Amino acid sequence: MENQEANIEQNYIKGEMIYTIFSNEAEHFSIAKIKILETNITFNDDEIVVKGYFRKLDPGETYEFYGDFVEHKKFGKQFQVTNYQRFRPKTKDGIIAYLSSDLFVGIGKKTASNIVEHLGESAIEKILADKNTLNEIPRLNKDKAEKLYTALMENQGFEHIVLELSKFGFGLKMTQKIYQVYKDETLNKLVENPYEFVFDIDGFGFLRADTLAKQNGLPMDHPSRIQAACIYTLQNSIQDGHVYLPVKQLLIKMDELLLGEFNGINFDKMVEELDKLNTEKRIILLSKKAYLPTLYYSEAGVCSHVKRLYEKKTEAKTDEASLLKIVGEIEEAESLSYSKDQFDAIKQALESKIMILTGGPGTGKTTVIKGILKAYAKINNLSLDSDDYDKRTEFPFVLTAPTGRASKRMTESTGIQGQTIHRLLGWDGHESFEKDENSPLNGKLLVIDEFSMVDIWLAYQLFRAIPDEMQVLIVGDEDQLPSVGPGQVLADLMASDIIDYVQLTEVYRQKEGSKIIQLAHQIKQKTIVENDLDKAKDFNFIECNEMQVVSTIKQIVKKAVDKGVDIHHFQILAPMYRSSAGIHLLNQELQEILNPSKKGQREMRMKDVVYRKGDKIIQLVNQPEDGVFNGDIGEVVAIFDKDESTEQEEQLVVQYDEKEVAYSRNELLNVMHAYCTSIHKSQGSEFKIVILPVIPAYKRMLRKNLLYTAITRAKQSLIICGDKSAFLTGVRTEDSNQRFTSLIEQLQDVFHIKSNTVIENTGYTLIESLDHVQVDDIQHLSPYDFM
Repeated sequence: MENQEANIEQNYIKGEMIYTIFSNEAEHFSIAKIKILETNITFNDDEIVVKGYFRKLDPGETYEFYGDFVEHKKFGKQFQVTNYQRFRPKTKDGIIAYLSSDLFVGIGKKTASNIVEHLGESAIEKILADKNTLNEIPRLNKDKAEKLYTALMENQGFEHIVLELSKFGFGLKMTQKIYQVYKDETLNKLVENPYEFVFDIDGFGFLRADTLAKQNGLPMDHPSRIQAACIYTLQNSIQDGHVYLPVKQLLIKMDELLLGEFNGINFDKMVEELDKLNTEKRIILLSKKAYLPTLYYSEAGVCSHVKRLYEKKTEAKTDEASLLKIVGEIEEAESLSYSKDQFDAIKQALESKIMILTGGPGTGKTTVIKGILKAYAKINNLSLDSDDYDKRTEFPFVLTAPTGRASKRMTESTGIQGQTIHRLLGWDGHESFEKDENSPLNGKLLVIDEFSMVDIWLAYQLFRAIPDEMQVLIVGDEDQLPSVGPGQVLADLMASDIIDYVQLTEVYRQKEGSKIIQLAHQIKQKTIVENDLDKAKDFNFIECNEMQVVSTIKQIVKKAVDKGVDIHHFQILAPMYRSSAGIHLLNQELQEILNPSKKGQREMRMKDVVYRKGDKIIQLVNQPEDGVFNGDIGEVVAIFDKDESTEQEEQLVVQYDEKEVAYSRNELLNVMHAYCTSIHKSQGSEFKIVILPVIPAYKRMLRKNLLYTAITRAKQSLIICGDKSAFLTGVRTEDSNQRFTSLIEQLQDVFHIKSNTVIENTGYTLIESLDHVQVDDIQHLSPYDFM
């Protein structure tokens, strides 16, 4: 038994597949019931549950599984599969019977005997390793040979590759990804050039490719190694928000990765490979900058579509006197009074094709948005009630935001239904959007809130879907955290001197005595001192040391619960997941106060995390097929046990507003407890009460924009626990992580505000303008094609 001998040190089970208990087709993850036919493990039952990343398991078929037993706390022993293969007969008669079976159309017993006679008992392995082996078989025509090889690959190919890749330490999940790209060329690619995996396989690292290359004897100065180091370095830079890297910095980082001094790789060799990558459009070199194509085309695409929209000028349909009358009517109806700055913002938005409205908390951005919508409706004789429009008449107002909670806030404040940008664009959850320039958005006025959270990828997808006739209002606070993804689109648009923007500065809620608003603006203006942290009716700074902060938060929460405060009205925010007061620990401690274990209560465990009915949950990734998105907060409303009679797997059901989403055990990676969440995840949300721990252990995270974002999430009350000096140091520390973006430069270029900079000759090809970028490239190339 050749493959069994190769895996002699592993536990194995030879078994017949009975039925699938659970299957996630997107991940190729399955749990199945197997009838045991043979094993080298002591096991008393005739059947076992196996789980792992399988391409396909067919009922009635026999497989050989390799792996280890794991003990499930609820379901007992299961066999965790590390690699597997469909059972292959080992005797000549068995192989002949197999090849002449119904699995291989056109191969009869005579042809099968002919194959085995010439290739022996390892016939199947030889054919899978090299299909040209079939050329050696006399009287076997090319058509039959091709059909036999194709059928073998369908029935044995993936399992064969699983076993081969397992020798290099690849798990089933990564093998699935690799096989999906290379199919039957996988093993050839692995031997010939594993650096290609860095280009083509999501999550495949340079160091792993380096290890494989050494095993296969590739030289350390191989061109593909240098190219892979470039791509890997640029991909890593995305984590820091960069759209490009200066070529000089890229070369330095590549040199560190390649150990150039020890492997005979100098800068000239690296530059030569950069030039090749640029020629092949695997990277873009422009003005001493190196981009991944996805990011370059996203920036160029945003610029192209901004210019397109600007070329379709908006004609103001009312003079100032008429607008004053309309705004006066709105003021009377709403029982409010707009300041001159707010009136000017409304007027500017109505006259601008694209306008940015910005300002800190309490400056009346929401009030101005409502004024713009109502004035636009009055001027154009439109209704703000969506029920007044039938299917033949499009609703003129489109409201959107990056997160579900931010879009919900827009709905609550304006009365008009908002939605996330991903849902608005019809994202399929992977790489496709329904809406683009060929299938644009419907409507006349687009309002985008919390725009500071929008990265360059999403900005491009959104702008390409805006039709020529639509006006655009961008709303955001430039002092908040920049997007998690690459770019700083809001800040760059404001700095470009191309997009009209109005900055509201007068603070209205501060006049009502809001200490939270006062603190936020003192942080913005860099005037905050220790005395500003004195207690107020909506603010308290509770000083405690690092060892006391968790117990202090628990006491605050317990008192709030005893007073009847709804747990959904307060939120603990922290900057780090792991520390003495990290998010994970706080969630664990707070669950025991807010939703402790009860006798007879169903629970669902995922490693060290226990989920119970009533738990507060946050969604961690976009899941458009279920209508939930990153940052949505819900509550566990049910837990269902496994039911073998219906083949239903254990499930956790979470209620998000009006929708329920069921999660299998494998999908629990998409959620976590939300008693405490990260400050980044809180963007776009507001909470009545915010509790914010600040301790020296957070030092590397404590920056002005992070603390400003946390503070501005509090609507009615803010409690900070911890160290005052750590807090004051943090709010006085600007974010030192400069993001390399070129949106300003590219915008100014396409609008001809300045000429291209003259580039000195540095020995490698540089593109000095945007002229080489074809319009078709920008319009039809999705940045998600490169992800």
